[in-house]
Amino acid sequence: MNIVQIMQQAKAMQTKMAELQERLGEEFVTGIAGGGAVSVTMTCKGRVDAVKIQPSAIDPKDPEMLEDLVKMAINDARRKGDDRMADETKKMMEELGLPANAKLPF
Repeated sequence: MNIVQIMQQAKAMQTKMAELQERLGEEFVTGIAGGGAVSVTMTCKGRVDAVKIQPSAIDPKDPEMLEDLVKMAINDARRKGDDRMADETKKMMEELGLPANAKLPF
């Protein structure tokens, strides 16, 4: 592979990665905690869109429990978003003929 081909491939990868980032910025994942007592919906890039809390999860005598459920739901959604990003990046790399496990500088 010559330098021109390498540069073209790098440019294609950069363009596809930008498209992927934009698309995943509009895709939503939902994290759940407490058996559905708390749910958080966010984009795959981490922008929180909605938080739902069931009345049964609200105990004025134990606010720490609700705080923990909210954190767990956020972390669950974040993990799902990260997994989606990793899966889509792997597919993109394979489409470009690159090793799916290559580490990108993005």
